[in-house]
Amino acid sequence: MTKPATGIDWRGLMQAGLHGLGLEPAAFWRLTPVELRMMLGREQMVPPLTRARLAELAAAFPDARKDQGDGGYRNDAGAAEGAGGAAGVIRVDGGDV
Repeated sequence: MTKPATGIDWRGLMQAGLHGLGLEPAAFWRLTPVELRMMLGREQMVPPLTRARLAELAAAFPDARKDQGDGGYRNDAGAAEGAGGAAGVIRVDGGDV
């Protein structure tokens, strides 16, 4: 049976708290996540990437500039045939098939 993913690394947190910090189990479980982060010295860490910040970065650094299309990695004439141009052909030199 597979355990459901919680998004929390309990094993890593317990290892850091119980072994790294030497906390007793009862003391570890009384801590809030913020308190544990502070004890581990992570209060100075960079905050997690938010959707808003990701949108800002995507606008500032787009994957392809409008004047360059896709950056020259694919011939638009071969778009219907997939990323490799003609079906089954892999191009590494950027030339026409």
